[in-house]
Amino acid sequence: MLSPRASLTAALVCLSVLLPVLAQAQAYPSRPITLVVPYTPGTGIDIIARTLGPRITQRWGQPVVVDNKPGASGNIGADVVAKAKPDGYTLMVTVNTFVITPALFKNLPYDPVADFATVGKVATGNVALVVNPTALPVRTLEELKTAARSQPGKFSYSSPGNGTPQHLAVELLKQRLGVDFLHVPYKGAAGALTDLLGGQVQLAILPVHTALPHFKAGKLAVIAVSGERRSVLAPDLPSFAELGLDNLAIDLYFWIAGPAGTPREVILRWNQEVASILQLPEVRDSLLKQGLVPSPGTPEEIAEQIRSDVDRWKKFIAETGIKAD
Repeated sequence: MLSPRASLTAALVCLSVLLPVLAQAQAYPSRPITLVVPYTPGTGIDIIARTLGPRITQRWGQPVVVDNKPGASGNIGADVVAKAKPDGYTLMVTVNTFVITPALFKNLPYDPVADFATVGKVATGNVALVVNPTALPVRTLEELKTAARSQPGKFSYSSPGNGTPQHLAVELLKQRLGVDFLHVPYKGAAGALTDLLGGQVQLAILPVHTALPHFKAGKLAVIAVSGERRSVLAPDLPSFAELGLDNLAIDLYFWIAGPAGTPREVILRWNQEVASILQLPEVRDSLLKQGLVPSPGTPEEIAEQIRSDVDRWKKFIAETGIKAD
């Protein structure tokens, strides 16, 4: 048993250690915050960061600086965040390309699970399987299956590049449908869409908001849209699930994370503030126009999704032999 004097001394020592920590937590943020975007300006990730940043600034009274660090399929920016001081002043917005790269790149400089503290999911981006109806005159999934099985390997699809979510989505569809399409990778989405519209390739996976204007103009036919239910972006178009292809899980999804060790109170404050901002009608409407469906969730939910998808895509890529550019 400690004497009263010794107990008081021990308590004072503990208090002297805890007070700076508590003061720092209460004062957060006391200086500018950097929100890293591991891709170029104008992407869905960048749009999310630049939508949230100013509103966080208004609420917290500290600047939120969006810092684009593109390269290596998002690995450069992610590595910066993984190695940042875990104090809540460096975070990132990213997309589920992040869960694919561990299977495509050997010797990543970070661990996609252990080196990050997830804040929460922000948005989902539904995608659509589309065809050029002039180059491939089909309108339904059954018609596409029949055409593909009658002429294996004749029809080609475009993607923004090897190992992109769009590439993997079509390869997964090929596996589930038992068909064969020729992959034509491009260096970015613009060329992939241009040649699809021109008929040089016959089909592709596109973000729904990219596909819809061309669908309405009659230049593309939408076969199905991702998701277990119909997309709020395209409620008149069938989902893969209702056509018998459930559990595809090929949506794009976006989340915020900081380096591992970021204080729990900081993570929860970000989570609660982002969820609140996503409920604002003007924010929801703005994101929906960009094809982004606000989808807030807990840190634990997105962490589990990341772990599951890292394992899922490692297995799938090993089976198919897919390589990155």
